[in-house]
Formats: sequence, C-alpha cells, structure tokens
Amino acid sequence: MARRGLVIVFTLLGVAVFVSLVGLAGLYFLIGREPSVPANAVLTLTVGGELAEVAPTDVVAYVRGARTPTVRNIVDNLRKAKVDGRISAVLLKATGFSTPYWAKVQEIRDALIDFRTSKKPVYAYLEYGGDRDYYLASAADKVFLTPSSTLDLTGVATYEVFLRGLLDKVGVYPDLHHIGEYKTFSNTFTEKGFTPAHREMDASMNRDLYDQIVRAVAGARGKTEPDVRQLIDQAPFLPQAAKAAGLIDDFAYEDQVMGKLREAKPAATRTIEGDDYARIALSSLGLNKGPRIAVIYFAGAIASGKNGYDPLEGATIGSDTLIEYIRKVRKDSSVRAIVLRIDSPGGSVVASDAIWRELMLAKKERADRPIVASMSDLGASGGYYIAAPAEAIVAEPSTLTGSIGIVGGKFVTGGIYEKLGASLDSASIGKRAEMNSPIRPYNLDELKKVDEQLKAFYDDFVAKVAESRHKTSEEINQIGQGRVWTGQQGKAIGLVDALGGLERAVSVAKERAKIPGDSDVELVFYPAPKSFYELLSDQLSGNSDSAVIGKWLKANLSAAEFDLLRTARGPAAMFRRGEPLALMPIHYLR
Repeated sequence: MARRGLVIVFTLLGVAVFVSLVGLAGLYFLIGREPSVPANAVLTLTVGGELAEVAPTDVVAYVRGARTPTVRNIVDNLRKAKVDGRISAVLLKATGFSTPYWAKVQEIRDALIDFRTSKKPVYAYLEYGGDRDYYLASAADKVFLTPSSTLDLTGVATYEVFLRGLLDKVGVYPDLHHIGEYKTFSNTFTEKGFTPAHREMDASMNRDLYDQIVRAVAGARGKTEPDVRQLIDQAPFLPQAAKAAGLIDDFAYEDQVMGKLREAKPAATRTIEGDDYARIALSSLGLNKGPRIAVIYFAGAIASGKNGYDPLEGATIGSDTLIEYIRKVRKDSSVRAIVLRIDSPGGSVVASDAIWRELMLAKKERADRPIVASMSDLGASGGYYIAAPAEAIVAEPSTLTGSIGIVGGKFVTGGIYEKLGASLDSASIGKRAEMNSPIRPYNLDELKKVDEQLKAFYDDFVAKVAESRHKTSEEINQIGQGRVWTGQQGKAIGLVDALGGLERAVSVAKERAKIPGDSDVELVFYPAPKSFYELLSDQLSGNSDSAVIGKWLKANLSAAEFDLLRTARGPAAMFRRGEPLALMPIHYLR
C-alpha cells in the first residue's frame, strides 16, 4: 500500500513538472513572436532602475516579458522608432534611477536627441523630478511633472563611507597598502574621513559633472548657464515654481500628458510599450545589416576564472570567459572591427593582465581590424587596463575612468576571535609562510615584499598605458597615481580620445576599418543573449542562485542599507587574500 502511495505521489509530481514546463514553453512561444505595431503609434519608453549593460539571466522575468531593459535595448528602440513609419511619437517616462552614476543616462539622452532629428515629437513625463530623471527628460520637446511632485535639481554630492572606527571596535585591522597618492580604495577601510587628496579628487569630479549638467539643461531649456546655476541654488521647486522658472512646460498627470501629445499628433491613437517594441528585430527595419563589428561586453568587477555573479557587487568578469570570447572573435575572419564595451571598476591585476594579453594578440594578428573601447559608467583601474590595447577610447563625459594605481594587503581578523574569548594559533615552515596570515599584520620584512610587488605592478601598468597612449611613463605617472577622472577630464589629459556612447565608438571603429560612414553595420555581441532554454537550464541547475539572492537583498533592503552592507563586506572579499588589485575607490555619487 505504501509503495502504491509513493508511485502516486511521484506520478503527480512528474505530471506537475511536465505541465509547468509545457506552460513555460507555451508562454515563451507566445511572447517570442514579434508584436504587431499599430499605425501612428506612440512608443512609451519607461526608463529607470539600474540600467543594466547585459540582460539579466532570469527565466521567469523572460517569459513574463518583464526583463530589466539594458541600455542597448533602449537605444535600439529609439534607433528603430526613428526610421519606423508606424511610430509617430515617443512618450518618455523617467521613473527614478538606482544607479549612482550618470554615463548610461547620458547615453540614453544622446539617443533621444538623435531621435528628435526625425522631427517626431518626444514628450517626457516625470512622476518624480529627481536629478537624473530631469536631466534625461530635458532632452524632450516638452517636459511635464506630476502635480504632487517636486523638481529636485539641487546639485551634485559625493558620499563616502569610512569604516575604520567600526573595524577598530570589532577587532579587525585593515593592513592595506597602495601605490598612488589618489588610490583611495583602501581609504574606506583605513581612514575615518577624507584625506586631502581624496577630497580634492572628489571635489574636482563633482565640479566637472555639475558643469556638464548645467550646460545640458541650459542648452535644452534655452537658458544661460549662469541662469541655470542660480536656479539650481533655488531648488527644490514645487511644480508651479518649476513651470514659472521655465524648467518644465507644465504639471500634469500621465493621462493628461498623453492627451497633450495626441493633440499635437491627432492620428496617434494607439500606444506600444517599450518592452513589446524591443521584440521588433532591427533587421526588419533595415538596420543592423552590413559589415560585421564584434562588441564584447566587459561588465562587472574583474576576477580570475569564469564569469559569475556576486550578490552584493553584481556581475563579475571572468578572465577565462573573456579570453574565450576574444579568441572566438580572433578566429572570425568576417569581423572588420572590435569594440570593447567596458563597464568595470577593475579588480584582479592578474586577471586584467591576462585579458590585456589576449587583446594585444588580437591587435597584432590583424592590423586592418581596429580595436575601439567604449566606456559606460565605469572604465577605471583594471577597467582602464583592459581598454589600453584599444586604438581609440570613447567615453561619456561623466564616465569614471583612469584610477591607474594598485592596492593590496589583507584584513587581520584575529582580534574578532579575541573579543569573543577565542584564539587562533598557527604552525608553519618557511620564512614567509604566514605572510598573508589573518592573525597578525605584516612584519617589516613582509611589508617590504608587499611594497616591492605593488610597485612592480604599478610600473608595469603605467608602462602599458604609456605605450598605448603614445606618452612617456613619466607623463602617465603624473596623471595616474590612482586618480579617478571624468570622461571629459580624461579627454583633456589624453586618457580618452572621443566623447560619446557605443554608437560613437562604432562610428570610430567604422572609420578606422575604412567602412563608409553612411553604411550600416551588423553588431555581433559577446556574450550573445541567452535563449529561453539556456536560461531555463541555468535556473534548474542553480547557476542563477547568486543573482536571486542579490535581487532579494535589493528588494528587502533600502538603498542606503544595501550600500552599507556592500561597503562593509567590501569588493575585495571576491579576491584572494593578499592579491594585488587594480580597483577604483568605493563611493556613492548622488
């Protein structure tokens, strides 16, 4: 009888699993089909959140059609809508950004400005008038703010967390060391406040970003830059005051904004959501055809091994995975140019160097196949290291780049055990066997060795950048020292060649590959978007568990709580104890 019961239970479980798989497959085939685009449609683009570079690997979100839009999805939607005769206007809904950076927002803003050359109107609706929301919306023909919100265009501030006092209380000693006066990653753990160099660097970047915002708003709203500076000092604004100041066109609810848009375009009676329009193939509109250009994504902290996902830091770049992609591109004779799409704060020096080597081999293998780097929010430290082989480096004005410096060391955690009444002891053979011991700090002999290694890695980093940028090591050392620059500052000092996003980088690659400027190209992406079946396989195998944990943490913690947890754990926890790191400082840019 018991045996029959087990058979029934397992049979029912098998039927349930089968039905679930059939249901998921049915949803996939239903959603996988291209949607019908009505004539004279208004494309509704909802933009906000994290603005990912690479699509998240979540099968449930995939079949629900609720995937986090990538920057490329949004830009491609605008590229398609620009030439699509069925799209008559765009309604932009900026819904709040969780990213602490600005470059991805700038890239989407550039795409909106390009779309407007089609003479199709763009109306922007702001449910909340945050700084990034308004900056993006200012690119529209008209800007509307909900009547119950404020316009919070109040300037730029950088927030830093310093954990030294906390570490002292719990018995942890940060035995961290760096090369470069401005290499401030370790300051988060070794200091209780800004050092003079750290404050100078942050203040410089804040001023530059502030100037970029002022310039953009002034140009968009027909004002002088001094006028905009004065208005920012008067913010935040209630909707009536924002309208009177000329920063918005009116205050209205979303349905009223849509009504105003239809007054301007009477034939526009239907809408299509951006998520749905994203399933329209570029090729169906005559785009993404022609000579092939490979786009390799470098999104996340750089580590040895395979690509992965850290619940607190997000995606990680594995040197093994990236080298595999580069080798595939090297073998593809049809690829006319390579674009490196970089969004990385850096990471392991060893992993960065391994990727650098493979890119140098690709560069030497075919002189007629240019390599161009496109930097997103971050192209700093190890991120800049892997950009060095490129013939040209393109960055947005607010991209954080440079940070040419090295940090290394260890956290001595033996004090925690002592506070808990426990103790650690050791036995070893070899003069430096306990060099990376968690029980005690480095002794003088070990510290000399650490400094020697860090200096060697720094000198090598500087030499490689100097060779690629056609400068002397002394010149690079002057602008290196671990200092982070904005993309605009980087261009002024020779670390960046051109300002713009991925589209600008593709244009530079076309020019260097001698592809006619008016010719379209086919972009081949690495990694390629995963199929439904690959996502399902990852889900069933548990490969996406870390991403699920990360999403849970973000869903159940406030932004401030998540940032504090991330800082306290520290990205260095992803690397081997004592491993030299080319990693930019931790900071939160408002």
